[in-house]
Amino acid sequence: MNQYVIYMDMSGDLDESFAREHDIRFVPMMYTIGSQEKFCTALEKEEDLKPFYDAQRQGIETRTSQVTPQQYIDIFRPWLEKGMDVLYLSLSSGLTKTFDSVRLAARDLAEDCPQAAVYPVDTLSATGGMGLLAEQAALNREKGLSAEENMEKLNELRWKVCHVFMVDDLMYLKRGGRIDPATALLGTALSIKPILVIDSKGKLPTIRKKRGVKLAMKELVNIYRERRDTSLPDRAYVVHADCDDRADELISQLKAVNPGADICRRMLCPVIGAHVGPGMFAVIFFGDRIDV
Repeated sequence: MNQYVIYMDMSGDLDESFAREHDIRFVPMMYTIGSQEKFCTALEKEEDLKPFYDAQRQGIETRTSQVTPQQYIDIFRPWLEKGMDVLYLSLSSGLTKTFDSVRLAARDLAEDCPQAAVYPVDTLSATGGMGLLAEQAALNREKGLSAEENMEKLNELRWKVCHVFMVDDLMYLKRGGRIDPATALLGTALSIKPILVIDSKGKLPTIRKKRGVKLAMKELVNIYRERRDTSLPDRAYVVHADCDDRADELISQLKAVNPGADICRRMLCPVIGAHVGPGMFAVIFFGDRIDV
């Protein structure tokens, strides 16, 4: 069997025990809290993530930085020099230029290390969507698929990863240019909660707006009921930005719809949390993506 390593970047959320048991590795990503720079190098525990969201609630600005081609080269080169391929799962190209960076790195490494290769996957996903694909990547490797074959399988499966989420504070979307300032101010005053998805281009459109958290959560559950694909693994991620009670309630409602659902609950990584703010929650599952 062709041995290779599997990497994903830290904008993905993955079941920690699965990552450890199946040897999924991570490319570190940097984020800042105010003037303090921090490197996210591994899956962080909830107690370590809470100070990040507390800082946001205090009005401290949070930002992220893109991984450079040289960072990828430094991480992947030692494996290639050993003759081992690298399969890499990248954050959606519709949200960042990370995928461009890893492609440049793969091209340069191909010249220096022809004995092995980097196989980058544009997941068209984020957070738990990358987690779902990383889990499948590990299972594919254990079935004996080569890195190239695995990449091809993941490129097919990525179209079936559905992300549906609610953002609590519209000002974070405003800062990221997702909505205009007037809409953010009006929506905040009226307690409007946007329902967003990641579409087939890997971008982040708003599909619906609900007044209040209760109606927004109901909409997420309805979309899960209507869109999930029963022919694919019954695995889902519920990801939240430091709102335990909302995550618990969402899981309860999803289980009422599908008692057999295998749900992983994760607190949102700071790389994505920097752009959505505290209070956000999401369900991510295999199904039919929504396009607008």
